Amino acid sequence: MLEDCKSALERWGGVHKLIDRWLDERRELLVHFVELKEACDAELEAVSKAQIDRFSELLMDYISAGHFEIYPQLREEAKAFEDEAALELADRLLARLEMSTELVLSFDAEYESPGRVRQNLGRLPAWLERLAHGLTERFSLEDQLIGRVHAAHAPDAARQEAAARSGV
Repeated sequence: MLEDCKSALERWGGVHKLIDRWLDERRELLVHFVELKEACDAELEAVSKAQIDRFSELLMDYISAGHFEIYPQLREEAKAFEDEAALELADRLLARLEMSTELVLSFDAEYESPGRVRQNLGRLPAWLERLAHGLTERFSLEDQLIGRVHAAHAPDAARQEAAARSGV
């Protein structure tokens, strides 16, 4: 039994590090979002494709990490702890996350080439407003998911830290 407990702590402690890295990526994404928004506010015509590409790359990396690394790990953790309520919550939240995923994919397609950037530059401020709204909701849902699934099964110190981060 002690071996099982140690194994679980080692396994899910790695998830904690994965989540920490992902939240660091979120912070970096937000820094670039603010920089791009400020550049739009200052002089829209001076916004470069490179600025848009960097933001879009971070956005796509963040979304991908959630879908292909974080969410599956959290679901596996809930399964391992036989936490049916957490699995149900995860499924509901993941379905709601799809809306902002579609928004991100549309943004990426809208600004994928130099010609499209020139053509769509005037719509960039409106896009950033939509992304701000969509990402705010997404981050809230992700924080609920982390708080409910991972923090519920984490060792006490990690549970308290994760709950404090997610506002749960």
